[in-house]
Amino acid sequence: MTYQYWNQKMETLPRPELEAFQLAQLKTAVSQALRTPFYKERLGKAGIVNADAIKSLADIRKIPFTTKHDLRDGFPYGFLSIPRDEVVRLHASSGTTGTPTTIYFNREDLSRWTSFVARSIYATGCNKADVFQNMITYGLFTGGLGFHAGGEEVGMLVIPSGSGNTTRQFKLMQDFGTTVVHATPSFLLHVESKMREEGISRDSIKLRKAFAGAEPYSEDTRRRIEELLKIDVYNSYGLSEMNGPGVAFECQAKNGLHLWEDGYIAEIVDPDTLEPLPDGETGELVLTCLCRESSMKMSSPTSVLTVSRSRTPSFSTTIR
Repeated sequence: MTYQYWNQKMETLPRPELEAFQLAQLKTAVSQALRTPFYKERLGKAGIVNADAIKSLADIRKIPFTTKHDLRDGFPYGFLSIPRDEVVRLHASSGTTGTPTTIYFNREDLSRWTSFVARSIYATGCNKADVFQNMITYGLFTGGLGFHAGGEEVGMLVIPSGSGNTTRQFKLMQDFGTTVVHATPSFLLHVESKMREEGISRDSIKLRKAFAGAEPYSEDTRRRIEELLKIDVYNSYGLSEMNGPGVAFECQAKNGLHLWEDGYIAEIVDPDTLEPLPDGETGELVLTCLCRESSMKMSSPTSVLTVSRSRTPSFSTTIR
């Protein structure tokens, strides 16, 4: 099986060059973070008053964690590092567990995010010959517009069908020859059930791939969807604090997630001691976003600061 590179140079950087790139990006992000009152105080207490405090990637441990509580306390504009009139889009969490968390994008942020989603989609074997039906919620949720833009960047014909209305989803699949969909695992199972209920022949649709996400699911569920719909289902990983989808993705081999390390630094820490764990151990995933200011556009401002280490649910170090 031949791997499809969207950006072969960045996806195949030798480790020393990748780490040098990450360090430069991290220093840039720290400089930008220090423009906000929150990080000026938080980083200052950690002895980081300018980017010169970051001399190696190991110095990432000097950067304090940022939690959901911090993000909610900063609602709505506390983490914005550029003038409000330079912002062109915001996304936000549902707020069902309290004050929502928001993330802001300027044009350059959107371009970089789109490139990571496009890379993810392309790695699964998709190309401009595909018809992509995005059966996910649009609006404030990052998954809808994130995958939409990534699909267009790849060159696929994108159908923004949104979620629900299963009968119309089938009609769109049949009329336009949909080959790829993006949906929650539960909706994919619902689609298969409705196909049987409505007597829709599997041969009447050209579907061959699906991107599943936006809710937890097991490997058994993935295999069940694949067997019932006779398609390949690819796991994706993302979170709003790190732009949204496109942080890590499976390729055609479906043998684990590729973390896009030119955009994100991943650490695995002991949830009790917060100390780094060796490879093979299970702990808490800590992500640092680097892709809000790329090396090609060093003067481009970054919109919302997630440079500090955001703690996420448990994950295994095998991601590395």
